[in-house]
Amino acid sequence: MEQNQVYLPPAAACAADTAAVPHFDDRAFFLRLSIVDWLFALALVGGVGFALVHYYAHMDVYDRVVMIGALLALVAVGWYWKPARLLTAGVAVLSLLSIHLYDGDLSRADSTFILRYLLSSQSAILWMSTLFVLATIFYWVGMLSRSEAGGAIGQKMTWAAVLSGFTGMMARWYESYLIGPDIGHIPVSNLYEVFVLFSLITALLYLYYEGYYGTRLLGAFVLLVISAAVGFLTWYSVTRDAQQIQPLVPALQSWWMKIHVPANFIGYGSFALSAMVSVAYLLKSRGVLADRLPALDVLDDVTYKSIAVGFMFFTIATILGALWAAQAWGGYWSWDPKETWALIVWLNYAAWLHMRLMKGIRGTIAAWWALTGLVVTTFAFLGVNMFLSGLHSYGKL
Repeated sequence: MEQNQVYLPPAAACAADTAAVPHFDDRAFFLRLSIVDWLFALALVGGVGFALVHYYAHMDVYDRVVMIGALLALVAVGWYWKPARLLTAGVAVLSLLSIHLYDGDLSRADSTFILRYLLSSQSAILWMSTLFVLATIFYWVGMLSRSEAGGAIGQKMTWAAVLSGFTGMMARWYESYLIGPDIGHIPVSNLYEVFVLFSLITALLYLYYEGYYGTRLLGAFVLLVISAAVGFLTWYSVTRDAQQIQPLVPALQSWWMKIHVPANFIGYGSFALSAMVSVAYLLKSRGVLADRLPALDVLDDVTYKSIAVGFMFFTIATILGALWAAQAWGGYWSWDPKETWALIVWLNYAAWLHMRLMKGIRGTIAAWWALTGLVVTTFAFLGVNMFLSGLHSYGKL
C-alpha cells in the first residue's frame, strides 16, 4: 500500500465518495519502481561496495553478511516507504561529513565548530533530544487548538530529530574506533545507547503509521513516551556521565549484537507505540478529546498492527539471543532475569494476539491489556537492570 493512502474503516469506505477511495496500482511491484528508486538502491550498493573494498580485511564473514543484510533491508524499506529514502540519504551525507571533519582526530570534536555544535555524537544526540521534546509540545498544541500547523511542525521536528539521532549514532560508532581499534563497536551496547535507539525506532514507527493512516493526531500521545525516554537519557547522562564511550565486555564482543539488539528494540518500540495509542483509545471511548482523535476503528487497528509487528521482531530477537547465548555461555537458555522477563513479555503479547485472532477481543479490554503490556515491557527493558542482576548486567544504573 502506498504511503499517502488514507485509512478508511470498512463502513466509512462503503459510504465514501468514489473519488476518495485510494487508487491501487495493480502492476507488478518492480514495474512500479521509479528511476529514483533504482538510483537509491544503486547508491546504497555503491556505498556497501566501497566499504567492502576498503575494509574487507577487517571484517569476518559474519560482518559481511550483516552488512549485505542491512543493505537489502534499507533498499526494501526505501522502496516500500518513500520518505525513508531521503532520511537514509540525509544520514549518509551528515555522517560522512562528520567523518571528514574528524579526519582521524577525536580532539577535533572540541575545536571544529560544526562538530562541536552539530555533528559530534553528543551534539547530534542532544539536538535529537531537544527536537523530540519540542515536537511533543507542538503535537499537543496542534491537537488541543485544532491547528494543522501545530501538527505539521511537530511532524517536521520529529523527522529532524530522527535525522539528528541517527547521525549521532553513526558519529558515535566512528568515534569509538578513534578511541582505539579494540574499543570500536556498534553503539547499541549500554543503556545510554539503547535509549537513543529506542527513541529513534519508536519515532520512525510512528511516522510510518502517521503517513499510512493520514493523521497527525496520535503524535501527541506517542511522542510522550519518546520524551519520557529522552528525560531518562538526560538524567542518566548528567548523573552517570553515561555518554562516555566504554569498551565492550567480552560477552558483547560479537557480531550477534548487530542484529539481536536492533530486532529487540523494534519490538520494544512497537509495544510502546501500541500502548500510547491505547491511551488515546481509552480517552476517546470515554468522551475525552473525542472530537479531536481518530475513529476508534483506526486506533484499534494501529494498536493491532503495532503489536503484530513488535511480536514478530521480538520473537526473532529472542531466537537470535538464544543462539548468541549458546555461543557466549554454552547454553541456549539459563533463566537469567533478563531472559525470564523477555519470556514474560513474549507470552503477554502472544496471548494478546491469540485472543484477538481467535476470540475477536478488541476495544476497551484490548486497549487496557496493551497499556498493561507497557508496564511489563518497561520492567523487562529497564527494571531488570535496576533491581535484578544476572548474565545480562551490562547496563546497570
